Amino acid sequence: MTRLRAFGRLALLLGLVIGCVIPHLLAKLRGPSPWPRRFLRNAGRIAGFDVRIEGTPLLHDVFFVANHLSWIDILLLGGATGCAFISKDGVQRAPLVGWLAAQNNTIFVARERRGEVSSHIDSVRDALAAHQPIALFAEGGTGDGKTLLPFKPPLFAVLLPPPRAILVQPVVIDYGAATPLVVWGAESGVANALRILGAPGRRTVTLRFLAPFDPGEHPDRKTLAAQTRALIEAAQAQR
Repeated sequence: MTRLRAFGRLALLLGLVIGCVIPHLLAKLRGPSPWPRRFLRNAGRIAGFDVRIEGTPLLHDVFFVANHLSWIDILLLGGATGCAFISKDGVQRAPLVGWLAAQNNTIFVARERRGEVSSHIDSVRDALAAHQPIALFAEGGTGDGKTLLPFKPPLFAVLLPPPRAILVQPVVIDYGAATPLVVWGAESGVANALRILGAPGRRTVTLRFLAPFDPGEHPDRKTLAAQTRALIEAAQAQR
């Protein structure tokens, strides 16, 4: 039953991709397309997850910074806010997934090569200038659901000085009892996806949007990264 459920959900996800592609491409001819957000929101539902929002997410001129546990995070946060993501450039080369990520204006960054990170800052600034909400998983990878990893400061440099009246809004992604299900351990990406998609029942995930703040109040990117992490860690401790 687990495999049947997983492949059934995969079939529904593929159908969702097919159903969204043409209206998305047509909408892009006229301007920004609403279809990537619709796709992500419905993909999260198909995967078996419902979203509960706490706090008030900003709609534009915002740089979301969130903890990171799973690829499901992208479906839920993107579907709830319409944000674009900063992602490792390896995602760009993944069949189908890379193309889908590009349709959501993902900014691909070579995080392992420090000399190239600065070349992507302009891309992030351009997106912010166009009022595109941006989301960063600042841990640089997925955590174990128990400990918040150190935040990577380099991409916070895009906010100093702020390119416009941009606010940082920390976000806590809380899977509750479903945390052990979604955490990505030593398994392959395919095995992880099949395990999650094959799980029975539905799960509610809380997206907790914390109070936004002005990044310009911080003297440097390391301080900004540390402060953002401290806010998320404190909110996690209160749950």
